[in-house]
This record gives sequence, structure tokens and C-alpha cells, in this order.
Amino acid sequence: MIRRSPLPDEIARPRVVAIGRGLPAERIERIAEGLVAGGIQAFEITLNSADAFGAIASLAERWGDRLLVGAGTVLDVEGASEAVDAGARFIVSPHTDPALIDWAVGRGLPVFPGAFSPTEILTAWRAGATAVKLFPASVAGPAFVREFRGPFREIPLIATGGVTIESAPAFLAAGATVVGLGSWLTGDGEPEGIAERAARLIRTLASGVA
Repeated sequence: MIRRSPLPDEIARPRVVAIGRGLPAERIERIAEGLVAGGIQAFEITLNSADAFGAIASLAERWGDRLLVGAGTVLDVEGASEAVDAGARFIVSPHTDPALIDWAVGRGLPVFPGAFSPTEILTAWRAGATAVKLFPASVAGPAFVREFRGPFREIPLIATGGVTIESAPAFLAAGATVVGLGSWLTGDGEPEGIAERAARLIRTLASGVA
């Protein structure tokens, strides 16, 4: 039997992960404040951001009881290990690396490897992925998700990469389990606007109408 960690409720319920890529370190706390106020419960900080490990650590300490903090753009086990030491509670990668997946599963961590083709997605799933990140989702489109679900209904997909509030409902309607959104949510880093956009996104995903 394949071992895999379950999809956290903080991601499964709202069906969205906020993605922080290249965010100014001095604004990260205010961005988190806005996300929490708007109903977002999971925040991925990509490791190619400035002081990513410091940002993960500060978010985990300040917001860890209300926000599931994870690490994104994780390319290897070394980066994953440092991120987890900083406080990351899930791992996201842009590619499928069975060694990285196995490392995360062995530690009980949800892991979302990136994949694009049916072969890559199935490989990631069989390696123990919690869910597979369809990346870049904007290139594949909702039609790919719908057709993929035919033979592979058991594999949960997280549509990430170019997803907008307008396209997110279509990805979920086509069969994606979760969507990931970045710059549209975080905007200029001001918590009031972030909270408004986050709440609007949560309502949109619940209703299925952008």
C-alpha cells in the first residue's frame, strides 16, 4: 500500500492556497493578516523569495494557530528540510522528485509535487503525493482537468500557475480539488484589500460563479 499524508482541512475546506512569491519581507506579516481576515487558511511561501526561511519562521510563530504555513518551489530535500525546521507544515514543488516526495511522506508532511502530463501526474501520485499540483494550470486549462478526471478520478489536483478569480471556478467545476492563487490575492500588500479579495474569492469558490 502506498503511504501518503492526508490533505489538511485548512486547504480542503476553502479549496484554495495563497501563494507568496517574491513578496517584500517587511510586508509579509500584513499580508498574512489580510489573508486570515478574508478566510484564507493556507499560505505557501516560495523558497526563491527573499529571506524565505525567515518569512516562514515569522509566519509560523505569529500566525501558526490560524494559518497553515508551507514552503513552495522546493527543489530538493535540503531545501525542504530547512523549510520544515523554520516551521513549514507542507511542501510544494514545481516538479516531480520521488526522493523529495518520499522524504516528506516519511515525516508525515503533506506534499504537492508539480506535474503537467498524465504520466508525470500518475508518477507523482504513485510516489505518495498528497495531491498533485497541475502546473502551469493556465496552459493546461480546465478542459485538461475534465478529460484527465475520466481515467484518473482518484488523483486530487491543485490547479496552480496563472489561475485567476475568473478561471478558478472553472477549474473546480472541471474536477480540480484546490486552486492556488498568488499575486492577485496579495496585491500591494495592504491587509484591507487582501482581506476583501480573499473573502470575495472564498465566496466565488463556494458559489461557483466568478
